[in-house]
Parts: sequence; C-alpha cells; structure tokens
Amino acid sequence: MTDTRLSFKEMCAKFDVTPRTLRYYEYIELIAPERVGRSRYYSSRDVARMTLILRGRRFGFQLEEIRQWLLIYEKEGTTAQMEAWIVMADRQLGELADQKAQLEIAITELRKLRDDVQAALDE
Repeated sequence: MTDTRLSFKEMCAKFDVTPRTLRYYEYIELIAPERVGRSRYYSSRDVARMTLILRGRRFGFQLEEIRQWLLIYEKEGTTAQMEAWIVMADRQLGELADQKAQLEIAITELRKLRDDVQAALDE
C-alpha cells in the first residue's frame, strides 16, 4: 500500500485551515507529521485525524476532548473509542439543545423589542 503524503501547504489547502492552526494542532499533539529537514509531510493517518478533529470542532467539542478521544483508539482500540464517542455525543447533544433553546429565547425577545420600537416609531 502506498501512503500518499501531503506537504504542509497541501494540508492547509485540503482542510482550509491556516498554517497557524495546523502548527497548533501539531503542537498539542493532535497530529504528528513526518519531518524531513524543515519540511512537514502528512500521512493518510494525519489526514484521517484532521478530518475527525475538524468534525469534532464543528460539533462544538473542545480540542482537549478530541485529543483524549483520539488517544483512546491508540490505547484501547476501536470499540472503546466508539463507546466513548457515544458518551461524548450524548453530552454534546444536550449542550447543543440547551444553546438552541437559549438562542430561541434571545431571538423571540429581540424580535419583540424590535417590533415594539418599530411600533413606537410608527405612532
């Protein structure tokens, strides 16, 4: 099996992230590119991890949570990682539902205030 490697620039472009973001993810050990001199090369493993990292961020997970979840795979395997994922997803779904409810309240209040001000202007 050939392992296609991506350069630093290619990795940034593939995931639409800044160089600073990519370097930070390396710094906090979310990804571990191969280094050849000053160049970095990302393996298919790094690409897969980056996909999971960005998906986790989109769902609102903290980077440390994602890092711990990725470590589970390395230490305990796929089943343990999937079980941990269910727990994390359930907790995050609850948090997102709370945020959604708070946003709905804020939208309702803002709309009413806007309508009240418009009514005062119309008088």
